Amino acid sequence: MTATPPATAPAPGDGLVRAGAVVFIIGAVATLVTVAPLFLGTDPFPTVAYLVSMLMGVGFMVAAAGVLRSIAAQRRQAGSAR
Repeated sequence: MTATPPATAPAPGDGLVRAGAVVFIIGAVATLVTVAPLFLGTDPFPTVAYLVSMLMGVGFMVAAAGVLRSIAAQRRQAGSAR
């Protein structure tokens, strides 16, 4: 039998990275959907569809904020260990 490693608490910023990834994926799917009519020769979608595709950039920024928060927490922890 192998021992399972102890569960670790999520690091600061992990939730932001996960949320950012979900928002990014939603934006990426919306981008694909809004570009499809260009290739299919159909009528374009309304402006709202294009606005939803902007979530791709928002998701990237949220995930980047989570990474920066995690970096800051690790630096604080390393500084307090010295």
